Amino acid sequence: MVSKNTICLWFDGTALDAAQFYAATFPDSAVQAVHRAPGDYPAGKEGDVLTVEFTVMGIACLGLNGGPACQHSEAFSFQVATDDQAETDRLWQAIVGNGGAESACGWCRDKWGLSWQITPRALTEAISDPDPAAAKRAFEAMMQMVKIDIAAIEAARRG
Repeated sequence: MVSKNTICLWFDGTALDAAQFYAATFPDSAVQAVHRAPGDYPAGKEGDVLTVEFTVMGIACLGLNGGPACQHSEAFSFQVATDDQAETDRLWQAIVGNGGAESACGWCRDKWGLSWQITPRALTEAISDPDPAAAKRAFEAMMQMVKIDIAAIEAARRG
């Protein structure tokens, strides 16, 4: 581990699968190292994958195969700023189409239970519009969406 601050994500034996998926799906992502358990532990046996060092869009992460005791929640999520509808659709489909689940307002969950916010920059700009009425229209449009539709957000912003 090179980073002084690393996000540790708990998995139930699937840390390597998750890290490889993230590395294949998101830019500036990679699996750096796989560490095997030097002995038996509560969630596995000697030689099993214990931890995986990886990055997700430049963020240092450690996947820990700690067993089923701890589950992911929406209290932690990766927020991915997308540049256009094609990128939004591609990332959304990669997560949801690989055993994940849709949520609301641009949120989805991958098959490992980790939450993702696929957030177009156009949405962030629209709900931060200096015109409060435009920001409110964009916000209200977003509140009705599952995956974010940039054209609908921009239309709402314009009024």
